[in-house]
Amino acid sequence: MRTVGQNDKKWATRACIRLCAGTAVLTLAVGCAAAAPAKPVHPAPAPAGHQPEHDGQPQLHAPPARALDAYAQKLRRAYATRAAAARRWGLTDPPLLAPPPPARKPRLTTRKGFEVDDHAKRGLPPVFTTIPTRQKIVFLTIDDGAEKDPAFLRMTSELKIPYTAFLSDYLVKDDYGYFRKMRDRGVVLNNHTLHHPYLPALSYERQKAEICGMQEVIRKRYGTRPALFRPPYGNYDEDSLRAAKSCGVKYVPLWNEEVFADHWDYREADRDLHPGDIVLSHFRGKTDGKGTMPDMIRRFMKLVTAKGYAVARLEDYL
Repeated sequence: MRTVGQNDKKWATRACIRLCAGTAVLTLAVGCAAAAPAKPVHPAPAPAGHQPEHDGQPQLHAPPARALDAYAQKLRRAYATRAAAARRWGLTDPPLLAPPPPARKPRLTTRKGFEVDDHAKRGLPPVFTTIPTRQKIVFLTIDDGAEKDPAFLRMTSELKIPYTAFLSDYLVKDDYGYFRKMRDRGVVLNNHTLHHPYLPALSYERQKAEICGMQEVIRKRYGTRPALFRPPYGNYDEDSLRAAKSCGVKYVPLWNEEVFADHWDYREADRDLHPGDIVLSHFRGKTDGKGTMPDMIRRFMKLVTAKGYAVARLEDYL
């Protein structure tokens, strides 16, 4: 049998003193007394000016059990707040919380079949519909900018639903301030061209004017030049990607599902969500569809939450 050495005794003594002071549990205190020396041990004094007192006596830190209880209460309050917000907006269950963003970003490559000639060799922005991840998360993206519903801003803020916007200037220019409020809530505003044309029908110069012109509008109006570009209708060619790269675009996210106020559309044959899928919607109201922006968010969140998915912020994975 191994003999306990002098260093082991010192370690055991210090460990037991800390355990006894932190928990004040009688049974542990008895165990500590057996291993500790007979001489009483007093806590080291705090530096001058930092000695907490109560009735003239130094105070120990709160026991770990109390700290855990306080943390549990904080989580319960946060859940109750989310649940109340969900009920206000017509949802049975609150949105699930997304995991922390990855410290190491996933490597993004162009989806097979979506490449142009020498896509990777020429360093053109990758075109993708899904972020590589095993986490049960999806990403909401919203295009165009026609509908400017204040209730949508309140709903997504109260429910803390992240999303990414892709804007076309001809639709947003009558109210740049609405999208400034969106930006101030942490939403990243990205490029969807000036006038939403079918890009492959245009020359390289005209495509560049559409894409790079919108880069400049967003820089001027909102302070940053976007790194993301979504071609109108999801249609592009080599010139589109060359033009986008020339004015600072790094990524071209498309989508794997599309959600409307009254239904979903799917790219894949299984008609289901997958980890990392990008979901498309539009800034549309009753004049353009069969419901409001909050109606669309309700349909989106009901399905996503029911399938056990959380909504994550796309830019955190790029």
